[in-house]
Amino acid sequence: MGSGRWDANDWASYASTNTTGKTTSQIFQATRIDDQFDPAKIARRESRNSADNPRATPVIIASDVTGSMGMIATKLMQDGLNVLVKEIYDRKPVSDPHILVAAVGDAWSDRAPLQVTQFEADIRLADQVRSLWVEGNGGGNDGESYAAAHLFAALKTETDAAAEGRKGFLFTVGDEPNHDGMTAAQIERVLGVKVERDLSAADCVAMAERHWHVFHIALVNEGYCQHGRREVLENWRRILPERTIALEDVNALAETVVSLMQVTAGARAADVAASWSGSTSLVVANALKGVPAVAANRGLRRLSA
Repeated sequence: MGSGRWDANDWASYASTNTTGKTTSQIFQATRIDDQFDPAKIARRESRNSADNPRATPVIIASDVTGSMGMIATKLMQDGLNVLVKEIYDRKPVSDPHILVAAVGDAWSDRAPLQVTQFEADIRLADQVRSLWVEGNGGGNDGESYAAAHLFAALKTETDAAAEGRKGFLFTVGDEPNHDGMTAAQIERVLGVKVERDLSAADCVAMAERHWHVFHIALVNEGYCQHGRREVLENWRRILPERTIALEDVNALAETVVSLMQVTAGARAADVAASWSGSTSLVVANALKGVPAVAANRGLRRLSA
């Protein structure tokens, strides 16, 4: 999947009809998981090069949709997707973005612990995101199953980028700790994949990192993080020590995602942060602290804002 190109005029028309001024429940009206988004019923999701996108770069945005985190999906639909794609086109940290949005829940308690759209490059993505079920449950058990998104990326995606030796980008977003992986039974139920043993969170991230730059964006001033910020960051930094991002303002989510792509591509963190206007510049600067960048022909180096 992934033909076509994102167009701001298409977005403006779509948003004015479907999302502008609407609440989460008005935007997301599904009351159960749709089979087309159920990873257990999906053989794979594909990101392929095309005439419209000759060097496609797959990007996964996997958002917690439990409890108060349904607001992330709402922000994506109100303008976040448009800002994300527009800034990738303008700043060019990667070529020809193909975006898949995933909704993350809790494999211990939820009926839909993971839902996934297709990889799309145009307005068709918006319709798919709006059709996801914002279950809003979660288990009240100090964590969510973000590992399901890592495993999906590792086991059920096929991309031309990977075949060409290029990594895609995988961003999980939320306010809670990551459950320590998934049991074999959960993996079979949620992903439809049989494995020989339980997999830890570290196992799941390591599998995803073969073909993906993996980040977690912790919303440190929202929900669970308001009382458990240290716990959340320590939990995530055990498995993503340099790519756990403390984001202070959810309204800068799209800009932070694009900035992380820029830094990963070798841009200086200070320059990237300064390129944003107003308070966004400070929020991005704080988010980028300590993130490593791969500079062309010079290997891995640590940059600071």
